[in-house]
Amino acid sequence: MGKPKAVRAYKRKRRVGGIKSWGPAVLLISPSLVLVAIFVYGLIGTNIYTSLLDTNEPAKVSGVEASHFVGLQNFKLLFQDPDFLWSMRNLIVFTVVFLLGTLVLGFLWAWILERPLKGDGVFRSIFMFPMAVSFIASGVVWKWLLNPGVGEEASGLNRFFQMIGLGFLENTWISSNRWGILAIAVPAIWQLSGYIMALFLAGFRGIPDELREAGRIDGASEWQLYKNIIFPQLAPVALSAVIIIGHMSLKSFDLIMAVTSQNWYQTRVPAVDMYNAMTMSQYSKAAAIGTVLLLIVAVLVIPYLIHDAKESKNR
Repeated sequence: MGKPKAVRAYKRKRRVGGIKSWGPAVLLISPSLVLVAIFVYGLIGTNIYTSLLDTNEPAKVSGVEASHFVGLQNFKLLFQDPDFLWSMRNLIVFTVVFLLGTLVLGFLWAWILERPLKGDGVFRSIFMFPMAVSFIASGVVWKWLLNPGVGEEASGLNRFFQMIGLGFLENTWISSNRWGILAIAVPAIWQLSGYIMALFLAGFRGIPDELREAGRIDGASEWQLYKNIIFPQLAPVALSAVIIIGHMSLKSFDLIMAVTSQNWYQTRVPAVDMYNAMTMSQYSKAAAIGTVLLLIVAVLVIPYLIHDAKESKNR
């Protein structure tokens, strides 16, 4: 009879000791947990709930707007709307070009600066400077640079091409009916390439010199060195860059509105559609668009978080 009591006392002691060990930590972060629960997950839940209601054209009941549950009807109407499908097409094109452009330029700059170079701190500052500028401020400048006027009405880049004798490079830029969204990707790439450069540069300098020397001693060529040693070491950095740039492209709004200064069909993306729906009091449609974007971001981010958790556990 004494043994079960001892076991129960030991378990009780462990439980109390465990509470004492993590209790203060939970108490310390409890304000943040409450705020995140209310203003992040609570608002996400409210947005999803609103997307399942019919508040686009609410009926008036005694002067109060009434809404009713319609399930996935808003999402069905959304994907039957050719304008929204155009916005999704623009989003895919913008994301692919934005992602590839920042990765390629960021990697090339990091590769150049990774080697000993006099004054590399100055070059790093120059490459990183665009990131310090807000999308609104840079968008105002790029609006002038990407002015679609040609001929006598040319300004910005088109005027520059005329002055240097490359008039054949004049373009309608953001007003192009088919590829106007590509012009929006140009300032986005300019602004974020320096950040990706910093990520890759940190990855380069985190690779021990011993690994490179060992590869050279074993007779590996420079390409084999990069293929078998350096690129695998940079894979986590590249994955982080893809996640960061991917989710930033999905919620792009301020840059597009700053460059176009109006609701141009050529450069519409879901975030702009959501804004337009809100201005027209189509709250369920706006909430549905927001939910779609949330699901796309979740598809990108959740696998990364799972992978990162497994890597941390294996360490």
